[in-house]
Amino acid sequence: EDNNNNINNNNNVNIRVTAKNLPPWPRNSGLKQQHSVEYWMMASLLCENCTDVSEAVRVMDPEEADVFFVPFFSSLSFNTHGRNMTDPDTAIDRQLQVDILKFLRQSIYWQRTEGRDHVIPMHHPNAFRFLREEVNASILIVADFGRYSKVMSNLQKDVVAPYMHVMESFLDDNSLDPYNSRTTLLFFRGRTVRKAEGVVRAKLEKILKGYDDVHYEASYATGESIKASSQGMRLSKFCLNPAGDTPSSNRLFDAIVSHCVPVIYPPKKDDAVNMIWR
Repeated sequence: EDNNNNINNNNNVNIRVTAKNLPPWPRNSGLKQQHSVEYWMMASLLCENCTDVSEAVRVMDPEEADVFFVPFFSSLSFNTHGRNMTDPDTAIDRQLQVDILKFLRQSIYWQRTEGRDHVIPMHHPNAFRFLREEVNASILIVADFGRYSKVMSNLQKDVVAPYMHVMESFLDDNSLDPYNSRTTLLFFRGRTVRKAEGVVRAKLEKILKGYDDVHYEASYATGESIKASSQGMRLSKFCLNPAGDTPSSNRLFDAIVSHCVPVIYPPKKDDAVNMIWR
């Protein structure tokens, strides 16, 4: 029992995180990087002497704060502990949500507004999935509203944040004729079997089959596949961005950094993709 207590005590040591000891985002994180907005928000707030260029001003006195950033990496927690969506592997993800909610409810600043002035990143569609209804009054950072009811998340209180592009920015475009030097008219490479609105991918595969200047290929996200997709986008004029399991994907931003004109399909007036695009 004493040994267990020592282990628990060691595991619960409070560590002050600063810009100097914040671990760098791992370069080999693959698709996990697309929902890393929580990390970059944290890094920006921790940046010292960045007042002139920072996106937000951090204050040390809670009484001076307009909003409170909750540094819980809910997307990383899901990707690390709950990705297969089955118990018992999801137990850690669930417990972390229980712990952060308990911590918040003990705060007088949370109690003061019931969390309405607290900012919580939930960028992955399944982030904070066990207890998200408990924090629906807070300001949520989301990728889109595909997995949320309108009561839970909406543009009146929440923020739609862009994905972090997975592909490297293209810096060597042909400056003489960058458009006509691209040999493919329309490009798509990715999973063709998806849920919800993503069923359109299989339909598009049938419609576009047989066109010489269209590249439409089924693939899974691996390191080699991402490299192949990056090369394909850089050789294409237009990049198809169909809906996935939710309305948006990081494919839009991968296309932009590849200088490939994104084609969003199906277009909807009220979804978060169009809010970003406008």
